[in-house]
Amino acid sequence: MTQNSNLRSDLLPSTISGFLAAHIALDANTASTFFAENAVAVDQGQTFRGRNAIHDLFRDAGTEFTYTTEQIGAARIDDEHWVVTLRLEGNFPGGVAELDYRFSLRKNVIGELVIANHES
Repeated sequence: MTQNSNLRSDLLPSTISGFLAAHIALDANTASTFFAENAVAVDQGQTFRGRNAIHDLFRDAGTEFTYTTEQIGAARIDDEHWVVTLRLEGNFPGGVAELDYRFSLRKNVIGELVIANHES
């Protein structure tokens, strides 16, 4: 059950807010440091295992496009599970995308991240 939705970004755990800041700045080196060594990331159905593979994902993702990113929602599911919704607008096919970033935390790192289309 969602305990708090539409959280401000400053109320997110520092691990998530730090990752998002680095990710939005296209800083894959910093973004990947927020993941456990054996973390898993799933982006649009493709699975990446381990910090190195996740680094490569964020290094290469969307580099062929120009876009802006805005956080439009956030929810705390429980102490270890959070969902942040980002809206991307740019020159990629469709021009607009709303994506849910579903985080599973392990202590102070991201153990799993699932990125999928936002369900309206």
